[in-house]
Amino acid sequence: MLKQLYLLLIFLSPYFAYAQADIPAGARAAALGNASVTLPDIWGLHNNVAGIARLEQAQFGVYTENRFGMRALSTVALQAVYPTASYGNYGLSLSRFGDELFSQQHIGLGLGHKLGQFSLGGKVDVWQVAVQGYGSRKAVALSVGGQAEIVPDLNFGAYAYNINQAKLAEFEDERLPTIMKAGLSYRPYQRVVLLVETEKHIDFAADFKAGLEYLLLQEKLAVRTGFSSETNKATFGAGFQARQLQVDYAFGSTTLLGISNHLSVSYKLRN
Repeated sequence: MLKQLYLLLIFLSPYFAYAQADIPAGARAAALGNASVTLPDIWGLHNNVAGIARLEQAQFGVYTENRFGMRALSTVALQAVYPTASYGNYGLSLSRFGDELFSQQHIGLGLGHKLGQFSLGGKVDVWQVAVQGYGSRKAVALSVGGQAEIVPDLNFGAYAYNINQAKLAEFEDERLPTIMKAGLSYRPYQRVVLLVETEKHIDFAADFKAGLEYLLLQEKLAVRTGFSSETNKATFGAGFQARQLQVDYAFGSTTLLGISNHLSVSYKLRN
């Protein structure tokens, strides 16, 4: 029965690839309903690579997620960014989803560059999907993104994932998902950030996402919430910053499937 289940996962692997591509890197993004395309932080390596262009300090972060209390639906990720004065910012990302029976892992290299009020970025990801007893498949996905400050406190972001429509297998033309998203973030007050975003998988209906972040305790503590229309998922979370250390936690709930937990820790190195 177990082998039959994982054989079925082979045919559903495009869905799992989509789920993995949509997994928000960083608990901040997760708490905001994954309305993260405008955020300039280390987790932009996954959410929108242009987001690493504005980072001024080298930093690294680790992220873990568990969906619905199932070990097979857990993700672990590691990301690092190294900024340079003249040649842009460079990033490395690694992640693994699943268990020994079914898994997805990737390694990615990204570049972000700041041009005045604009930030541009590009990334190359190598993905591997493996099923115990049935081998593995690899594919290379290319992605590009951009961010811009339209007016003070109003920012726009756009990201296109897997623009080359990378193919995993000839069988039924199995490919990694191609996803496009765009959104806005607005800071009406110093301690409040509002985010809206639309995401479109070429084979699925558009997903509308929204998030709210409020800063407390001299902007050291943040509380967050978000919503995704396609999954009917409500999300909540909090984050705390102490000097170079940032710790974020989020949890999300869907009516039928249960609760997901997200935790990320990042650290900025001194210049």
